[in-house]
Amino acid sequence: MNAELLRIGDDIVAMHAVVTDEGVTLIDAGLPGDRRILQQALAAAGRSVSDIRGVVLTHGDSDHIGVAEWLRSEHGVPTYVHEADAGRAQGEKTPSASGGAMRLGPTLQFFAAALRRGGLRPKHLGEVRTVRDGDVLDLPGSPQIIGMPGHSAGSIAIRVPAVDAIFVGDAITTRHVLNGSSDVQVGPFSDDPDATPGSLERLRALPEREIVVGHGPIFHGTAAEMLAVLKR
Repeated sequence: MNAELLRIGDDIVAMHAVVTDEGVTLIDAGLPGDRRILQQALAAAGRSVSDIRGVVLTHGDSDHIGVAEWLRSEHGVPTYVHEADAGRAQGEKTPSASGGAMRLGPTLQFFAAALRRGGLRPKHLGEVRTVRDGDVLDLPGSPQIIGMPGHSAGSIAIRVPAVDAIFVGDAITTRHVLNGSSDVQVGPFSDDPDATPGSLERLRALPEREIVVGHGPIFHGTAAEMLAVLKR
């Protein structure tokens, strides 16, 4: 099967598309104002929104659900989220975790991007399909669900061997949105950051060589190599 990984957005907030002969799976959904950049990225790959078969969320935070409700309500695209984060994605639960230490420049960049891309007006989902640890979804790329509680109770990693990648959402970051640090580290705004390193151990033996985060550049290496440099 031919498969391509598209990165859409930037190191502040990104979503990703797995593009195959069977269609497109969107991993996370950016910010609400990201419709145009999604459409442009798909068009550059010879695809369109009509090729998206599903959105899979690494967790239910507002900077990951972005365009998912637009895709669901206007294009019939289902969104999949772990059952423990379904309420979060639908606006029934509000995260309250601290972001940690800040630096003025990176913090302003993050909030400016959120403002420009509609992040202050989140579009929560009217309907979701729930997943559990161990599920393999009938979507392009056959994404595999790995439970990763820590950032949120329903955080997951999404393994897609077809593009040699594991998507970890905000379990880790390679660009801290509040202080600009490029260290590989546990993501900010985590409900239970002490649980995340243990959850990441579930990935250690996997062979994929792209660890894809929601904020920051892709980590080029295996999960074991990523764990070796993780700042705790």
